Amino acid sequence: MLSVVVHRPDNLVSLRHLPSWALLAFAAGAVNAGALLACERFVSHVTGTLTRLGVDAGQLLAFDYLLVFAAFLVGAGMAIVVVRRGVSKGTGLPPYWLPLTIVAVLLAAVGVAGHAGVFGRFGGSVETAHDFALLAILSFAMGMQNAAVAASTGMAVRTTHMTGPATDLAIAVAILAVGEERERADARRSVVLRGTKLAAFVVGGTAMAVVCPRIGYLGFLIPAFACVAATVSSFAPSRLRAPA
Repeated sequence: MLSVVVHRPDNLVSLRHLPSWALLAFAAGAVNAGALLACERFVSHVTGTLTRLGVDAGQLLAFDYLLVFAAFLVGAGMAIVVVRRGVSKGTGLPPYWLPLTIVAVLLAAVGVAGHAGVFGRFGGSVETAHDFALLAILSFAMGMQNAAVAASTGMAVRTTHMTGPATDLAIAVAILAVGEERERADARRSVVLRGTKLAAFVVGGTAMAVVCPRIGYLGFLIPAFACVAATVSSFAPSRLRAPA
């Protein structure tokens, strides 16, 4: 039976892989900020989408947010389907690089298509079907990224939303303060991992806030490149076989 975990707890904060989680969190923060700047909606987590779904319940607009939510679920599910069906018969290595590459391609395509006018004007509120098409594509990509990374790490790393990492960070800090000595090594690793992701997510949003007013949709090329870099560093077959 295929085990989908390729990154174990003892190497999550290694010098090779920690930058990858930072890059992926950076990418998610950039995508979330880019969606907010493009049409005043978030996409990297489902909390905001479900809130809008509840607020707009009974209205036609609720169906649009249901589409965005469904896109996230489909993206997450497709990541696992792609990995399971693409596993190498020779090595047995799950090809997590495949869904993450798809994510990068989708983000780059959004940037290029948006610049060509496919999604209309950059900026403003959700007003047209083009806006929801953009949100659905970005939500699909974030679902795919989150599922691929979570599955590859045994659900230890999630990169598209920060509520869980923030909670884990607070717990780890508390354990460092009042916990037993045997607990503190894991707590220190948790602080490094979660703190790095939180900081990277914010930096991703900051980067988009700086560049998007100048280049609009082309700003989505930034998280696309970040995703590629993380994929090459931590998910390429040669990197999975080598010691961390």
